[in-house]
Amino acid sequence: MSFAGSADGSAEDYSAEATLVRFDPPLPLLRAPVRSPAPSGEGPVLAFRDAASWRAAWEAAEANLVSQCEAGARSGCSISASRKCKPPWWKGLFVAAPTDYEERERCEEREMAACLEAAKEACIKFAKAKCIGPFRDARIASEGLVENTDFHVWGAAADKSSSTSACALNNQQSFSPDPGATNYRGSDVLDSLSSKENNSSG
Repeated sequence: MSFAGSADGSAEDYSAEATLVRFDPPLPLLRAPVRSPAPSGEGPVLAFRDAASWRAAWEAAEANLVSQCEAGARSGCSISASRKCKPPWWKGLFVAAPTDYEERERCEEREMAACLEAAKEACIKFAKAKCIGPFRDARIASEGLVENTDFHVWGAAADKSSSTSACALNNQQSFSPDPGATNYRGSDVLDSLSSKENNSSG
């Protein structure tokens, strides 16, 4: 028995190279389960690897919210500028009054710039308001827990000296939780920073 497909070379390629589906490597988790102190009686809780990753995640979340907010604002501002700068309806009644398109373009540019400037401030406030609650309540693994924990889901290739971590650690004061604590909340870091700033200013 002969196969016409194999004779003319048009048979489908079922080799490993042709049928292999490649997936992107999994991203390391932002938070991993860590145990709670024994007296608390709580189960495992999700915690950031350290204060640097917590701060970097906060900054990334705010940046994404601001970017999405500004993208929506650009659409709204373009519609608003077009409506504000279009000629009044009654000008169409006078045939001898041509539309000055150059003036309309300048008007739309002015309105767009003013609208986007106002939207930028509003988007920054919106992003901060949305992120402050979740990140204040977020938990951070205590120092030394990462090295002693059985969980290795933060990513073995994570480099703590990376530019992201270095940027996140700028102006980040060290915070030492109570002895024996496996994790602490982001609000503890914020309160510690606030108290240190008050002491330095006083």
